[in-house]
Amino acid sequence: MVLFSPASAVDQRRSLDERLSQREIALDPAGYFLIKLDAEAGELVAEHYGNGINDQGLATDPETGEVLSCRGAGPHAPLAVFRGRTAKELGVALTEGPGPHPLSRLDHALYLGRELQKAEACLEQGIPYIQD
Repeated sequence: MVLFSPASAVDQRRSLDERLSQREIALDPAGYFLIKLDAEAGELVAEHYGNGINDQGLATDPETGEVLSCRGAGPHAPLAVFRGRTAKELGVALTEGPGPHPLSRLDHALYLGRELQKAEACLEQGIPYIQD
């Protein structure tokens, strides 16, 4: 008989999540988001930035064509800033209503949903949020 070990199950989920984080992804041509917390206002903030995608599938600056770095000087001014008190409120703002909607890929929408839930938990717990 195999006994269920909660610690083992947690380790297995973390290992699976880490493996899935290493997979190749296709970037959303509609752009990318930087998610932040505004603890003083009690809100989640999603800044939307545009990008191009080069022949290698890398995000590029739409003005210069240069590859965007995940680290470094940081992005230019956002195209739009979305704010919400909950992950659901912000998700609705990003995907429903008259539009235009700044997402064109379902995998990107799912990723944002996960990150917004994580950001909301950090806001509630008063701990720093780090986007994956």
